[in-house]
Amino acid sequence: MKVLVSDPIPDEAVEIMRNEGLTVDVNTGLNEEELVKVIPEYDGLVVRSGTKVTSRVIDAATKLKLIGRAGVGVDNIDVNAATLKGIIVANAPGGNTVSTAEHTFALMLSLLRKIPVAVKSVKEGKWERKKFLGTELRGKTLGVLGLGRVGYEVARRAVAFEMNVIAYDPYISEERADDIGVRLVKLDDVFKKSDIITIHVPKTRDTAHLISKNEFGLMKDGVFLINCARGGIVDERALFEAIEGGKVAGAALDVYEEEPPAADNPLLRLDNVVTTPHLGASTREAQLGVGLTIANEMINFSKGLPVRNAINLPAVEAAEFEYLMPYITLAEKMGMIASARTGGIFKTVKITFKGNIARKNTEFITRSLLMGLFKHILTDINLVSSMTVAKERKVSVEEGKTEKSDSYESLIEINVGDGEKNIYIAGTCFSRDDFRIIRIDKYKVDFVPKGDYIISLHEDRPGVIGRVGTLFGEHNINIAGMIVGRHGGKGGIQLMLLLVDDPPTDEVLVEMVKLDSIIDAVHVSL
Repeated sequence: MKVLVSDPIPDEAVEIMRNEGLTVDVNTGLNEEELVKVIPEYDGLVVRSGTKVTSRVIDAATKLKLIGRAGVGVDNIDVNAATLKGIIVANAPGGNTVSTAEHTFALMLSLLRKIPVAVKSVKEGKWERKKFLGTELRGKTLGVLGLGRVGYEVARRAVAFEMNVIAYDPYISEERADDIGVRLVKLDDVFKKSDIITIHVPKTRDTAHLISKNEFGLMKDGVFLINCARGGIVDERALFEAIEGGKVAGAALDVYEEEPPAADNPLLRLDNVVTTPHLGASTREAQLGVGLTIANEMINFSKGLPVRNAINLPAVEAAEFEYLMPYITLAEKMGMIASARTGGIFKTVKITFKGNIARKNTEFITRSLLMGLFKHILTDINLVSSMTVAKERKVSVEEGKTEKSDSYESLIEINVGDGEKNIYIAGTCFSRDDFRIIRIDKYKVDFVPKGDYIISLHEDRPGVIGRVGTLFGEHNINIAGMIVGRHGGKGGIQLMLLLVDDPPTDEVLVEMVKLDSIIDAVHVSL
């Protein structure tokens, strides 16, 4: 696996990849044009915030399979374009958690105790103690926007400072907040009740200018604002006006709408605005942590292991992924059979998990089913892009789960169709290498879906199988195995599966369907 490192990361992270057999080139400072020229050579790309991985770069990346962001934010990566091309995007969400939380407190204390302007005053030979009267943290209400990794650590530290901590996060349970003495409230309540507000949400469409003129109007007079998350969450013009108007007593900013901020940004000339150049993750420990996290993601991916911090794939532990692997393979094969039997035309997909498998994170299995269904038309589809492709094509995908399974420890059932032509398939796994299809529509079967199969329906009459054998013999196609799924007794419509050593041509299949009593026939290479 060949990896390009296009932003500086610790030498230890580069060396660990090389020691594991990866070819690693460090080439930093590339602009878009230069990156487009070199990216076709690489399977992996490691970036920080400097490299812009645009859709143009991704279009040029003919071999790229994994983009690793040594940090949390991925706003410098076109994740949608990567997903559509089947490229995994991973970040390092935990590596800089503590450093950002600590920097938040450094800014908070600097702002409320007026440390930057006091330092400047002393260095200018002045002694203005009365001018720099500060504000204590103890007893103040801290409003935390976003109680994820960083917000959680900030809240824990704030409780230790004897602050009253409230938080808004619709994705966090009250139990988790209660664990550290934080009270969850509505978003407007954070604005109305907080003496200090600190921001720890990602930059998305929903959070762009989350705090603007209206929100400042809800806040207490004399509120303080801290932003160590992402620029653009705070409307900087509205913030400047709120400070000038006396609504906001001061702000501390580590991130900006434009980075670096323009020299004429009015916030930079205010003494009650503390500014740092995006230093939240800038500690030796954090940089080493995120670098090693992404290096290990590259190493694991090269070994066929799951990418734990993929943002466009579900997160699954290695042990659980190993358990899921045969079911992932089985689901893909089931999808390929369903696609062949329906002619690749389907609008609805339902997958039901029964037994022990229903207790697991099954998203990989569903993605694999979709990958198998679309393989006949999209040769480059994979686990990353399959769900997105289904949404784009307006295919309805439904999952069902029940822990009850009458005959098997675990069972997967699928129903695929377009309302007129539908197919039901059931399968199970007995071990990592023993996965089987046990039912197709109403027909009981039992076979390992590996190799070239011809699947057909025929009338249950004497001589049908013999005529098929003769036809294949004439075309020098050896039949390695045969399964007949019988239903309803003698004289009905039966299902036949033929395992052949060589795939038949379309002409052979046409001749087969012309044989007396053969209703249809399709070939699928499993």
